[in-house]
Amino acid sequence: MANNENKSVQIVAADPSALGLFGLAMVTLVASSQKLGFTSGEAFLIPWALFLGAFAQLFACINDSKHNNTFGTTAFGGYAFFWFAVATSWLIKNGVFGETLKSNVDPKQLGIAFVGYLIFSLYMTVGAMETHKVLFSIFVLIDFLFIGLSFSTLGIMKEAAHELAAWSELLISLLSFYGSAAAVLNKHFGRVFLPVGKPFGIFKK
Repeated sequence: MANNENKSVQIVAADPSALGLFGLAMVTLVASSQKLGFTSGEAFLIPWALFLGAFAQLFACINDSKHNNTFGTTAFGGYAFFWFAVATSWLIKNGVFGETLKSNVDPKQLGIAFVGYLIFSLYMTVGAMETHKVLFSIFVLIDFLFIGLSFSTLGIMKEAAHELAAWSELLISLLSFYGSAAAVLNKHFGRVFLPVGKPFGIFKK
């Protein structure tokens, strides 16, 4: 009788969070420059939204799933598809898919989508409390970004909400650059080169 043996194979994969955070840092840097009035227009936002905001985070999402990391997979995947959707919305608004589609644009539908992402970001912020404090801070700023985007797009305290979104997005970029650098250099040097702060330890021991 043949012996049936169960064997498990472990696939070693690099931590993709550094690339995912770099993608987030780049797209929010470029997008915030437009919101703050340093740049204008949306044409050159679209490539960064697609390739850094969307594809870089999607790559991180897929590779986080190989680590059995549900939180990282959901976070990077959720925001990757956000940037795919935003880039497509900009293309529609600028008439790339024709004047008929452009004429049917209702910005409030985008505002409702931002509310949905605010809900998503709020419960992901709770999860980020048990990763590290830099990531938690990024998620708190993302919450403020979506509050600002939701309110400004729906016409509620439009100017103040726009400012909130703009500055939150810039701070997200700066913290994401730091988080990305920490993920690369701490692993590369095998020690804490850039501290990110311990988890809060409230929900998960």
